Amino acid sequence: MSSDLAINAFATLFVAIGPIDTAIVFGGLTGGIHRPERFRLAWQAVLVAGVVLLGFALFGNQILAALRVSLDAFRVAGGILLLLQAIQMIFAHPAGLSSLTASERREALGPGDIAIFPLAFPVIAGPAGLTAVVLLMGQAHGDPLRSMIVLGAMLLCLLLTYISMIFTDVLHSLLKATGSNVLARLAGVILAALAVQFIFDGIRGARIVAAADSSYREANEVYVGLNQRQPKSEVSGGVSINL
Repeated sequence: MSSDLAINAFATLFVAIGPIDTAIVFGGLTGGIHRPERFRLAWQAVLVAGVVLLGFALFGNQILAALRVSLDAFRVAGGILLLLQAIQMIFAHPAGLSSLTASERREALGPGDIAIFPLAFPVIAGPAGLTAVVLLMGQAHGDPLRSMIVLGAMLLCLLLTYISMIFTDVLHSLLKATGSNVLARLAGVILAALAVQFIFDGIRGARIVAAADSSYREANEVYVGLNQRQPKSEVSGGVSINL
């Protein structure tokens, strides 16, 4: 149903993109910048990230086809990637897939425009978000309405990300570190469940279990057939007599 896809798409992209996490990183990187400049950086970062996510949404499946990677294989790989992201969020590790490494943070704090790097990528349009949007577009199966639902959920998450970045000071004062960690853990549990479902869908689509079950049945049939063809023998007076 379209409503189920809309809820699934919004929940997956909201957790994968992480508007609140992005706002916290944005606040740390722009602490000494005036508000008009912060607004500009936030708008540019969301715009660039939106273009990147849209490109993956529209052409991600074609890229996979060109690389001869099946969507089911990408579902399994993407599900594992999202599961790793969820584990990082649940245990409140600062080294999630959408966060910054130490070297990236040092480069971001240096002189220069940070809208594209690291805000647009990898903070907003990180590996988790890019993977999620390709998987969700795969669930749309080329249907225009379902594709628009996924794109609409993506745009809504980007809008929420922009709003969160604008009000990063308010979010930081309300949530503090403890509140942010609690929300991250709850979001991580949701993302873990969605990631496992992606893995299950990939395995089911690839018919790995069905193929294994079919091979087992064929081997069992061959074994039964061989037993039926084997001649029976009776032992009489210590002599084996074949019937």
